[in-house]
Amino acid sequence: METDRRRQQRRRFTYYMQVIDANTLQFVGHLTDISLTGFRLDSDRPLPVNANYKLRVDLTQDVANKSYLIFTGRSRWCAEDKLEPNLYNVGFEVGGLSYDDSMIFQRMYDRYGADSRW
Repeated sequence: METDRRRQQRRRFTYYMQVIDANTLQFVGHLTDISLTGFRLDSDRPLPVNANYKLRVDLTQDVANKSYLIFTGRSRWCAEDKLEPNLYNVGFEVGGLSYDDSMIFQRMYDRYGADSRW
């Protein structure tokens, strides 16, 4: 049995939010769960593990007074989705957020994260 090594509680993400590459503006995936230090997304392609990405999410007015958030995410794992063979689940660790941006991430976690039993 695999051990869950997370130190932060993760929550199922209840709002459809796309994640795009901030450099190319290409779709990377959409958020499926979130913690205070990272997130999981579903992607239509596998992503290399331990790679750094400059990512962008468009924000809603209830979490921020700006239209998008750009941040660095590091892929920590990637696996085929167990139910949908054409999807990949990718875990990201978020780092280097300014105080204001970390507060936006916290609001995303609070507003769109639902407690779940994985």
